[in-house]
Amino acid sequence: MTSQRRAAASPTISDVARVAGVSKATVSHAYSGKRTISTATKERVFAAARDLHWVPSSSARALATHRANAVGIVLARQPEILASDTFFPAFIAGVESVLAEQEIALVLQVVANRTAEERAYRAMEHGRADGVIVLDLHRDDWRVELLTTLRLPAVLLGAYPHRTRFSCVRTDDASPVLELIAHLRRQGHRRIAHVAGPLDYVHSRARAQAYLAGSGTPELLREGDFSAGSGRRATAELLALPKRPTAILYANDTMAIAGYSYARAQGLAIPDDLAVAGFDDDHLSEHLSPALTSVATAPRRRGEVAARRLLADIAGEEPRSITVDCNQLVLRESTDAPARTTV
Repeated sequence: MTSQRRAAASPTISDVARVAGVSKATVSHAYSGKRTISTATKERVFAAARDLHWVPSSSARALATHRANAVGIVLARQPEILASDTFFPAFIAGVESVLAEQEIALVLQVVANRTAEERAYRAMEHGRADGVIVLDLHRDDWRVELLTTLRLPAVLLGAYPHRTRFSCVRTDDASPVLELIAHLRRQGHRRIAHVAGPLDYVHSRARAQAYLAGSGTPELLREGDFSAGSGRRATAELLALPKRPTAILYANDTMAIAGYSYARAQGLAIPDDLAVAGFDDDHLSEHLSPALTSVATAPRRRGEVAARRLLADIAGEEPRSITVDCNQLVLRESTDAPARTTV
């Protein structure tokens, strides 16, 4: 009875073979690539494995295919920006939760420049990792071409605008920005500013384009770098304009909190004199007084989806694009008050 319960809870390679209508050896070869298997048979095997939630033993798979039994992430951001951005810890926690199920290691490397970043990816390809998750996508990202040349499995996190052989985990960065602008316009705001992240980033550009489409005020667009310092500097510049904005949207909560603090130091009341909103829904945002409107982005869930997709690609499945419906506007008191006319 105990063994039956265990079998029911933990599907085996025999279960996958039975559902797919093949032998256990065929299931093994479908994942190891040691023998040629037809595409149709592979798809039956992979579909059966997905339906049963079965994953081949990571240690056995590594021995059979000479793999590293590891997944890599290379982050090309300054450590101080990473330290203040709550997206990355939550995203990595999501990745780790999936990898831990299969006893797969995460190789995380922070680099300071392109040379170091390229060196890191080449090291991954030479045995440090079986595949990589690529974050902070650029509009024309040199890493995509490099990884294609290296033939290293990869999952791109973001709405990459060009054709690619890699899987993508996409999100809608535009809709919550348009929704927020519509909310502010209903309250009478007309001079709505936006402090963007680096506009070469795919997600920053998507948010900035949505802002321009919704507000039509390019003179109130400023480019930051996701750091608190850049948020404060951009806010100071915007508030010094002869006709200042009545609302400012920021591309992350770190910049928003810095701008919020600067505005209050200048004697402005939030939201009576200035409405403020962020992005990523930092855990501190709801504890400000008044609480900060933001966009929840579910980074842990995105990490889980990206990790599962990468493991499927490493196992031999065809790459695919997945859209994760996770960005949700969270309205709080920092955007509650009607707009006041500025002089």
